[in-house]
Amino acid sequence: MQVVCLDLEGVLVPEIWIAFSERTGIPEFRRTTRDEPDYDKLMRYRIDLLDQHDLKLPDIQRVIAGMSPMEGARAFLDRLRGRFQVVILSDTFYEFADPLMQQLGRPTLFCHRLLADASGRVVDYRLRQKDQKRNAVNALKGLNFQVLAAGDSYNDTGMLQAADAGFFIHPPENIVAQFPQFPVTRSYAELEAAIDDASARLAAAA
Repeated sequence: MQVVCLDLEGVLVPEIWIAFSERTGIPEFRRTTRDEPDYDKLMRYRIDLLDQHDLKLPDIQRVIAGMSPMEGARAFLDRLRGRFQVVILSDTFYEFADPLMQQLGRPTLFCHRLLADASGRVVDYRLRQKDQKRNAVNALKGLNFQVLAAGDSYNDTGMLQAADAGFFIHPPENIVAQFPQFPVTRSYAELEAAIDDASARLAAAA
């Protein structure tokens, strides 16, 4: 049996913090896991920025409510789910994801939690598990699944390394240069073909 694990932001939906940056006009919110490999450092930076500008969780949620998946993402996901079990492994938060999950047909999502006080001020975050993407892939392999994975950022590389086959999907060039071992795809059609080819090779070798 085979499972496909996908990142969410930058792969199936736009980057939420970039959309929030565009809506608020605050360029510092554009910093994402494509720029900062230390996730805790990135989140502390974001929480401090929210405080500085007196922005709260409902402000972010209003932006997300107006967002949509990337063009072709739902059809791509539906095709994959016709042939594989699919799990979304993301460093987003359940408090963000629901409107986008509805539009994607509610795939299985493993992500984290944001903590907000009674006023909606974001005070902290809680990881579901440290290095959760890599650990989720290893757990699936421990259940005797073959795992194929795709992502676009620094925080996906552990998942890609742990998988039986890992791919980048429209990553930035700086990450491609640092991780040349992962095949690069630039469209859903290319990624789907790469997954199908790897799936056939893994099945034949099993």
